[in-house]
Amino acid sequence: MAEGMTKKDGYDFVVVANRLAVNRVTEEDGSTGWQRSPGGLVTALAPLMAASDGAWVGWHGAPDETLEPFDHEDMHLVPVPLSAQEVEDYYEGFSNGTLWPLYHDVIARPDFHRHWFEAYRRVNRRFAENAAAVAAHGSVVWVQDYQLQLVPAMLRELRPDVKIGFFNHIPFPPPGLFAQLPWRHSVLRGLLGADLIGFQRGSDATNFQRAVHNRLGYYVDEDRIHVPTETRAHDEGSPLAGFDADADRGTAARQEAAPDTGSARMVEAKSFPISIDTETITELAQREDIIARAAEIRRELGSPETVLLGVDRLDYTKGIRHRMKAFEELLQEKKLTVGEACLVQVASPSREGVESYQLLKEEIEQTVGRVNGEFDTMGHTAIRYLHHSYPMEEMVALYLAADVMLVTALRDGMNLVAKEYVAARQGDDGVLVLSEFTGAADELRQALLINPHDIDELKAAIVKAVKMDSEDARGRMEVLRRQVVSHNVKRWAREFLDHLEEL
Repeated sequence: MAEGMTKKDGYDFVVVANRLAVNRVTEEDGSTGWQRSPGGLVTALAPLMAASDGAWVGWHGAPDETLEPFDHEDMHLVPVPLSAQEVEDYYEGFSNGTLWPLYHDVIARPDFHRHWFEAYRRVNRRFAENAAAVAAHGSVVWVQDYQLQLVPAMLRELRPDVKIGFFNHIPFPPPGLFAQLPWRHSVLRGLLGADLIGFQRGSDATNFQRAVHNRLGYYVDEDRIHVPTETRAHDEGSPLAGFDADADRGTAARQEAAPDTGSARMVEAKSFPISIDTETITELAQREDIIARAAEIRRELGSPETVLLGVDRLDYTKGIRHRMKAFEELLQEKKLTVGEACLVQVASPSREGVESYQLLKEEIEQTVGRVNGEFDTMGHTAIRYLHHSYPMEEMVALYLAADVMLVTALRDGMNLVAKEYVAARQGDDGVLVLSEFTGAADELRQALLINPHDIDELKAAIVKAVKMDSEDARGRMEVLRRQVVSHNVKRWAREFLDHLEEL
């Protein structure tokens, strides 16, 4: 906190996210403490918070526990309490059982339960109230991601003096899919409480603008949305009211036909593609111990000619099944052989309390067992499956060990793994096979872009990657690295916040 500043004054920059910027850790002596989260978002925002009296509002990860606000490494942390039932209904339920599959092209069927939405609304209100309590007059509040889409409008009602940004880290669905959501108007009005709404891709911003136009009838002029200022906070469909309906659509349609900019608030919705902490990854990739670990990994795999790597959360959106099917067929057709090629699949545990994730885990493990049972030799394995999370040092070693990176997501807001692999390739070698349905595909055009639903196309890309001429591979990777290194996560955060300040 700056010298002479009191808690009553509030904080000039407030981040609101589902999780705090720290994780609870157990020390060697058995005591517990806090450690800064390693994620890219925290890495990007921590220096900005230290320079501008920053506070971070989020859940601390333990249900049924209430903690007082505390300071850690130049950040004021405000824990938001959640009950075990709220974690089940708000987080596992509405956030990840309803919104996540709906926003990822309904790859899995979303469930719509009214009590889930009621928990979501209640928890979003709690986050908004905590943010309102710590924000200084005229401060900037940046709300993060799909778990908190109602917070901007709630916060604007509580604190009309603050400037509000929102960033959606996952895709935003086309209007036809979004229309399935029973609480679609509540979500749209919740997001429109922000001054600036950021998305990963231009298509996501367009989908949101079209949804606002189609469902609410508001006038959209390029990236700017005219939100009528006479809209009442407790109108039917307001996120503050807790229910949804096609309220005043005729009035909204007339607003679209002849906008009165004097009675409208401008909200901007546009893309700000997120990136990674390239400096840290580049430094790790140059460390002698990590380079040695990469060589050790290849030896542990039996020194295959080609190491193919997949790194994902165990999620049905990541295309892990498609990747394994393509690899299995290449082995069956003898276009690849065990010993010549090995697929390493890191699948970190994810949402293990959700049934669809449990079923996916079982299916992946059965596939690995079947493929290895058919193709393994005494000295080599076909698929090395690792259902663990690893520290960044080990991940960079894996990136260095891998000749080919397979990113086959069926739908992904960005996919930072693709960028991490590119940043780690110090020798400008290695090949990236990248799904066109990731946000990263908009920027990393020199990758081998594929439709992961087309197994034959995926197989052809894998073979091309394995057999690619080294000069071609270096030329592609050089362009990819230049893009990733010049557009890091700190630049992303600065560009978003600078634009918000200008509005």
